[in-house]
Amino acid sequence: MRISAHMVCTAVRDDIVSGVFPPGARLTEELLARRYGVSRVPVREALRTLESEGFVTSRRHAGACVATPTEREAADLLDIRALLEPLGTARAARRRTEAQLRVLRGLVRLGQQRAARGQFSDLGALGDWYHETLAQASGSPTLASLLTQLRRKITWVYAAEPPERAVAVWREHGAVVDAVARGDAERAHALAGAHVERSIAVRREQRPVAARGGRRRTAVRTAKHPVNTARDGA
Repeated sequence: MRISAHMVCTAVRDDIVSGVFPPGARLTEELLARRYGVSRVPVREALRTLESEGFVTSRRHAGACVATPTEREAADLLDIRALLEPLGTARAARRRTEAQLRVLRGLVRLGQQRAARGQFSDLGALGDWYHETLAQASGSPTLASLLTQLRRKITWVYAAEPPERAVAVWREHGAVVDAVARGDAERAHALAGAHVERSIAVRREQRPVAARGGRRRTAVRTAKHPVNTARDGA
């Protein structure tokens, strides 16, 4: 089966966000092709896409490297989130489907249960699913794409919120979903805005991780790492 550039792009982006490739790391076509078990052609296309998204930069005589965002660029991400996320949530209150609402309610239930029990390992994935579903419920593919890309960048640039915030975070998510379920766009906008402001306040106390060049992992593994093809249809 031919591995698409989209699948390679997803794999490289995930490795950048998780810190496998730290800011400034070189991303040679040879290394990436070997790591994901693909030819150089989809790697080259993936790098072009990631450069357009701001995760990769090209340097003269050095080739493609993981971008190193400045602290101002990191702060801009939070400001943009404060504008876009409440807008998307208000639109979701007007346009969400019953199927999307069921998914949101299920995710909130699981998130609240895990947070209450101190089971934090699953909360990152649940939070990503929650935010992506809420963005899709806005009924605007462009806005949903922007929100998803923005969340990926914030996850890349900033450390995760402290675990002690988990119960409050999922309580806030529950209140947002209740407003979305009632079709109350004004309240959904206000609740999402308040949630984002609290999250931003926590993040502003941190110095952006990617902006200072440190990540959870700094050693780049070069062993073959086949692309997970199951993610392509997500």
